[in-house]
Amino acid sequence: MTVAGPATANGLLLVLVGPAGAGKTTVARGVIARAPDLRAFSVSYTTRPQRPAERDGVDYWFVPRPDFEALGAADGFVEWAEVHGNLYGTSRGEVERLRTAGRIGVFDVDIQGAHNLWRAYPDCTRLCFLLPPSWAVLVERLAARGTDAPAVVERRLRTARAELAAVVASPAPWYVVRNAELAAAVDAVEQLVVAAAPAPDDVANDPAVHAFLRDASADARAA
Repeated sequence: MTVAGPATANGLLLVLVGPAGAGKTTVARGVIARAPDLRAFSVSYTTRPQRPAERDGVDYWFVPRPDFEALGAADGFVEWAEVHGNLYGTSRGEVERLRTAGRIGVFDVDIQGAHNLWRAYPDCTRLCFLLPPSWAVLVERLAARGTDAPAVVERRLRTARAELAAVVASPAPWYVVRNAELAAAVDAVEQLVVAAAPAPDDVANDPAVHAFLRDASADARAA
């Protein structure tokens, strides 16, 4: 993989993927906090309702569905997807804003979005799958939230299994970071940012990845 220079290079895109409960947002915030003048979240567009604590233009750009669809029809998105009935997308303008400002963009997207970003910017995108400590821990984290109905938890488990299987089969270069302890996970992701050209992981032969997939395959809720 050819990568666009060190951490201060214009246009580096750090793309985090992982199941709900993997800690993507927390890890991303930790990485950004280490150099907040050089790093920033990419703010996605969405059609889902804005939650009370969320800020427009900070957490998401909240737009009506017709506006989202019009931007998509004008080729305004690098990637977009429909998730649980709502549309989410990364605008080309947002990516170019980060690149022009010389900031490292941090993205929290699904597997499809990650691949689309890599295809659009193959020379400056680093794809990182954040792996929970184990399948059992992921199940416990989702259950402990207490905010999702059992059917929603099962849907999230199916998505987790499918996304990791897609990473294993992916033609793109992936890095896998196991989030067993937050500080260590942030350190590991930090290395993907500061290293000039880290070698991608051999995901297909990673024992932790296969253990996770094996346990996921044995769980009827993720079938």
